[in-house]
Amino acid sequence: MMGEPVADMCDQLVKAVNVMMDAESSQIYRLEALKFCEEFKEKCSFCVPCGLQLADKTQTAVVRHFGLQILEHVIKFRWNNMPQQEKVQLKNCAMGLLSTGTYPILEEESHIKDVLSRIIVEMIKREWPQHWPDMLKEMEALTSVGEAQTELVMLILLRLAEDVITFRTLPTQRRRDIQQTLTQNMESIFSFLLAILQLHVDEYRKLAKAHCRVGVATLNTLAGYIDWVALANITNDNCRLLEMLCLLLSETELQLEAAECLLIAISRKGKLEDRKPLMVLFDDVAMHYILSAAHGQKLYKKKCTWGSDVEVEVPANLSKYTEAFLAFTTHPSQFLRSSTQITWGTLFRHEILSKDPVIIQMTIKYFRATMTNLVKTGFPSSNDSPSCEYSRHDFDSDEDFNSFFNSFRAQQGEVVRNACRIVPLEAFQIAAEWLQYQISAPIDIGTTVSKTAEGLCSILSPSVVQWDAMTFFTESVVGKIFKNVEDEKLPVDQGIELLQAVLNYNTQDPLILSCVLTNVSVLFPFVTHRPHFLPQVLYKLFASITFEVVEESKAPRTRAVKNIRRHACSSIIKMSRDYPQFILPCFDMMYNHVKKLFSSEALLNMLEKCALMEALVLISNQFKDYNKQKQFLEELMATVAARWTSDEMRRVLWDPALFLDFVGADQLAAEGTEHTTGINRSRLSFCVYTILGVVKRARWPADLEEAKAGGFVVGYTPNGAPIYRNPCSAQVLALLPNLLALIRTLNSLFLPENICRLSETFSKAYDMIEVEKNMVLGLPQPALDIYDPPVYKTHLERMQGFFCTLYDNCYHTLGKAGLSLQQDFYTIEGLAEQIVGSAFVSLDNVPDHRLRTMLHILLSHYLLCPLLGPLFAYMLQWYVDNLLPSVCSEEEEEDESCEENQEMLEEQLVRLLTREVLDLLSKSTLLGERSDYWDEEMMSTESQAVAVSPAQPTGELTELGKCFLKHEDIYMTLLTISFTSLSWKDTSNCHRSASIVCWTLLRQVVGGNLLPEAVTWFYTSVLKGLQMHGQHEICNSALTQLALLMYENLRPRYMELRTVMTQIPNITHSSALDQYDQRLLEPSSAQRLGEKKRKDQFKKLIAGAVGKALAQQFKKEVHIRNLPSLFKKPKPEKRDILETSECGALAALFSPALDDI
Repeated sequence: MMGEPVADMCDQLVKAVNVMMDAESSQIYRLEALKFCEEFKEKCSFCVPCGLQLADKTQTAVVRHFGLQILEHVIKFRWNNMPQQEKVQLKNCAMGLLSTGTYPILEEESHIKDVLSRIIVEMIKREWPQHWPDMLKEMEALTSVGEAQTELVMLILLRLAEDVITFRTLPTQRRRDIQQTLTQNMESIFSFLLAILQLHVDEYRKLAKAHCRVGVATLNTLAGYIDWVALANITNDNCRLLEMLCLLLSETELQLEAAECLLIAISRKGKLEDRKPLMVLFDDVAMHYILSAAHGQKLYKKKCTWGSDVEVEVPANLSKYTEAFLAFTTHPSQFLRSSTQITWGTLFRHEILSKDPVIIQMTIKYFRATMTNLVKTGFPSSNDSPSCEYSRHDFDSDEDFNSFFNSFRAQQGEVVRNACRIVPLEAFQIAAEWLQYQISAPIDIGTTVSKTAEGLCSILSPSVVQWDAMTFFTESVVGKIFKNVEDEKLPVDQGIELLQAVLNYNTQDPLILSCVLTNVSVLFPFVTHRPHFLPQVLYKLFASITFEVVEESKAPRTRAVKNIRRHACSSIIKMSRDYPQFILPCFDMMYNHVKKLFSSEALLNMLEKCALMEALVLISNQFKDYNKQKQFLEELMATVAARWTSDEMRRVLWDPALFLDFVGADQLAAEGTEHTTGINRSRLSFCVYTILGVVKRARWPADLEEAKAGGFVVGYTPNGAPIYRNPCSAQVLALLPNLLALIRTLNSLFLPENICRLSETFSKAYDMIEVEKNMVLGLPQPALDIYDPPVYKTHLERMQGFFCTLYDNCYHTLGKAGLSLQQDFYTIEGLAEQIVGSAFVSLDNVPDHRLRTMLHILLSHYLLCPLLGPLFAYMLQWYVDNLLPSVCSEEEEEDESCEENQEMLEEQLVRLLTREVLDLLSKSTLLGERSDYWDEEMMSTESQAVAVSPAQPTGELTELGKCFLKHEDIYMTLLTISFTSLSWKDTSNCHRSASIVCWTLLRQVVGGNLLPEAVTWFYTSVLKGLQMHGQHEICNSALTQLALLMYENLRPRYMELRTVMTQIPNITHSSALDQYDQRLLEPSSAQRLGEKKRKDQFKKLIAGAVGKALAQQFKKEVHIRNLPSLFKKPKPEKRDILETSECGALAALFSPALDDI
């Protein structure tokens, strides 16, 4: 009988478990019960009998589960100290629970099965195969007891594979022992699994539900092994496993698991000849089962990923395969359709398959299917499409669906462009037919109409989604025509006919007009073959620049109307940039039209005016005559120059108080009233926009001979490179002093005395606008309102937008000036002092979001200019003094009154700023280092993914870096920032510094006279980095390598490094450090280790400095002891090589008798 203490303890544990699991229990009682249970598991000496008693079938499920948890805890944490007899007894009891301790398979709780399987696996991990050689036989015997036991055996085998192979939760030797034993027995294991599967599937077909559960468990177990076992095990016995899996696809309850197994099998990597047997899945019989099973959407999703690794050999039934795949592509589920795109792209890019007649024919069908798939329908909240029902299962909201569909459409665009390489003319024909159909089709506004004016469409109107889809398709197709078709075969006549139809199409609906303008731009390359159509195109675009839905309306324009006007401006700029020589004959016509538009100040806003001016400047570059272009630019900028250099503007730009009064930031303004200073802000912004546009667009001819003939070349450098002059230099240099004054004034606005001048209305005028906040936090921008109401902005929002764009544009102008004006800019007397006196004024008060602008836009353009070394040094020193302290304390000091979102914003801003600093440092000093971070974030027109890691530099310094090396104070500043960044709370910064920057910079001065304090600080910084980021493998590896390089190169000269090492936990009394130092300091020592062993030994030395993730710091460690090795290699006996050779063969080889050979 059970002892009295055990019975009493079990009663208390049952009560405690019930308290914990009772929803009505108070938190105090629940915590007390939890504490009691945990203390019992840690301290009680009779855990095993209690666990067995609680695990009895007579107990409730939660009590049984806790009892089994007790047994699992004992095995995990006490196994190493248990006597052998107790281990055997516990193992026998656990096996007894497997055979008789559970309810029938359909009645037993899944969490009970799970914990039972964990108990057995924990014992297997500690004892098999050395001390439990018959484990597999015992498992096989259990399967004869019943369905419940068979399912448990499957769960045990699956968890064992996951722990050993997938998650690798064992020490290396134990993992190797178990994996090798599994591999040796894999043939019998697979035979056993297939036999179990066959048996229970046969029984299941007799409508036995229990056997179905066993079949599912067996398939899941197979899925855990198929991924890593030898391919021969999968293809044994004429691919019997694959055949059985294909047959199971016809069983409704098992088809999903069978499909999962097939997917894993066909996704295996390996040699082509090893994978050849997998082609059996493309046989007619297998294909029949695969396709006939695809009734459920989930199975479709699995199937759609199979084709992404098609073999080179063309399958005989490729037609059937692609037809089936096309059926998936036209399935109502939008998610399923997207799952097929990767495979279509692979087929259309494939060097051999893309030329096969079947694929060529299928390409046309794919185009037809895509015409339907590009139409944005299937919103979860709607019922206007068969896709809606599927979307309600796949997406949480309309916003979720909208985000997915945009990505899906981009996928389709890429595939369509690939397909156009195969049949470009046929693709163009399909696009032309669709475009002509849309032009002739009546407008259908649907049920959701715009609120702007009666009879206008919304973004969900049937006509709009059709026009949008057609436009995207046409854009994807036409762009490839000119790349894949020879000029003489281009369908020029048909293209011009289409363009004419588009130009003649008139609509007052802004959403449809936007699509029309896109089609004009897409078809414009055909105009280069028929130049007389150019004026018609320009008239269409100019008419759209002044587009209004309601003429002379007092209400603000809607986003759709603003987009039309902006779209037309962008189209003109794009044409002027890409075809300036072609548009040059129409220059006078364009210039006169622009003057006419400019005559009315209210007709265009400042952005639209600047866009038209940029287009004119781009075309004027084709004058290829310096004096003529200079004269034109003077005329173009005359009004701006006069206003910018006027006495009134000078006073405003040089005095913060007058500036605030001029823009109205110190005045109260009631909502609903007109703010009288708005015109001042507009004119000021227009001046800066104009200067920026001219600086950005005005250039000399690319051809040297044309540049010389046009008077653009003023001399040559000592190495023979031409020195150019920009026709806008004189005008821009005349405007530069006031621009620098404006930058100084903008920085001064953040001084306390100027912030006090802001009125109550504009007290938050310097705060970040919502768009900036979303960009910093990585949040998606809000979608366009379905009904497109007028955009009303408050006075504060307008003022915030004004300051934001003005600040950005000032730095953009200054940054572009160096690239555009070149020597005319860099030879300005006292340039560095002027910039320091403007851009670097009051930086202590400038908020972080403004510093990002200054840091990137301004300084990134000066990196290759050694003349601005002092400026760069000033900037880096400022960051050491101001930014680093804020980084170190950013997350330590918490302002309880600060809202959570604001804290996140500030923290992310600091993180981005520190990346900017490191980005700037590495670009300026390391040869071959380039930054993708800002290029990707700033270029909104690019859709490329951000690079995972920066390009590897050469390890050498740039010319600018070599200049810094000559100035000790500057170079030490660079080193300070680099090594401090190792412990910033940003893993990407840490990895980049450790792997690329720190050693490259430090290596240059290793041979110099570094102070011991500096060396100690550098090395300590690396160890701090390990403490902060050591739990991340990629950072750990880079930091360990950096520490090793520093220790091995600096330790012989600096004894102080040993003192630092002795402070690492668990190393103080170790002789390992003495041995390592001895080998390091005596290079000729016979004990010198290889690089890998040296690194491993060093890694063990500094292991105490490696920090743990918060989740791991208080976790109780599980210790699994190694067992006697199964696979010891016998050491060969040391014998004379001459004695081991048979019959003296080696000696005979050098016999004089062989000299005559």
